[in-house]
Amino acid sequence: MIELVLGGARSGKSAYAETIVRAQPGPWVYLATGQAWDDEMQERITRHQQERGAGWLTLEVPIELPQALRDAGEKTVLVDCLTLWLTNLLLGEHDIAAATEALLSALAARPGLTLLVGNEVGLGIVPDNALARRFRDEAGRLHQKIAALADKVVLTVAGIPLVVKPTAGEGKI
Repeated sequence: MIELVLGGARSGKSAYAETIVRAQPGPWVYLATGQAWDDEMQERITRHQQERGAGWLTLEVPIELPQALRDAGEKTVLVDCLTLWLTNLLLGEHDIAAATEALLSALAARPGLTLLVGNEVGLGIVPDNALARRFRDEAGRLHQKIAALADKVVLTVAGIPLVVKPTAGEGKI
């Protein structure tokens, strides 16, 4: 099963996803896509690792997310987050279309539960520069493709999970 969890900054999306993962038998795989570009980001990464606690196998995968998903086998996986992965691809001048297809292929082949967290960046104003507009557009396309593949899509708002695409037998909120 694939579940996509979207939301804005500090909307509760990661906390929600971690709760869903913890309900599954461990150990759980946490695929972290963020990179510590400065001291503040390193502090965030360290704090998040400590808050997650025991039971997690954390792997840093700023680019090679599709391979890490394949390597996880049947374990429950939490990817946090898709938009940081996209940022890494964009700044590294990688082929985003090819990377997206590789990700979709890896997700479709996964035997275990996979939760993917992403920032919904398309609800704000139109960015004032080309790079920011490209990022917003690429994030929207990436999320649409994953949502189409996903069994469930949840939007978090103010810590409240809203089911946008329910699994079979589950109602919308």
